[in-house]
Amino acid sequence: MTIYEFEARKPEVPQSSYVAKSATVIGEVIIGEKCYIGPGARIKGDYGTIILGDNTNIQENCVVHARPDERTEVGDWVTIGHGAIIHGSTIDDYAVIGMGAIVSDDTKLGRWSVVGEGAVVTNGQKIEDECVAVGVPAKIIKQISEDYKRTWKKIKKEYASFPKRYKDNLKKLD
Repeated sequence: MTIYEFEARKPEVPQSSYVAKSATVIGEVIIGEKCYIGPGARIKGDYGTIILGDNTNIQENCVVHARPDERTEVGDWVTIGHGAIIHGSTIDDYAVIGMGAIVSDDTKLGRWSVVGEGAVVTNGQKIEDECVAVGVPAKIIKQISEDYKRTWKKIKKEYASFPKRYKDNLKKLD
């Protein structure tokens, strides 16, 4: 893993979390317990602060950043899909951010909110608890169901098992 201090701003990565070798964590980044940070992810607290809750997964090639002296806060059990960009946002527990989505500055995503693949949550937008938002700009189209929650709890538990599994079983082949 590539973890950097920048201008006396140091990442905090607990032993229970996994950061892929090709991921980059820079500056004031506080990573919760049992988080999975996938290959190619870039989490930069170079002049803003990034806080990731417990059991959160940041999948491959995501970017997480914040403006100067501001924060990006991601709750517990959040899933940020492949290639998503998160910038200056507050994301509550259990949210799901789809692949390739963009979540911009001063946005607030509620508990169990869902941002669809490729959607753009624009500056200052709010997505309420348990709502699904899709499109450019993102618009709320429905509420999530209890079936949806049950399915995603299983997926989230699988990702929460990844830190230990990757540490124990990832082997480079020549």
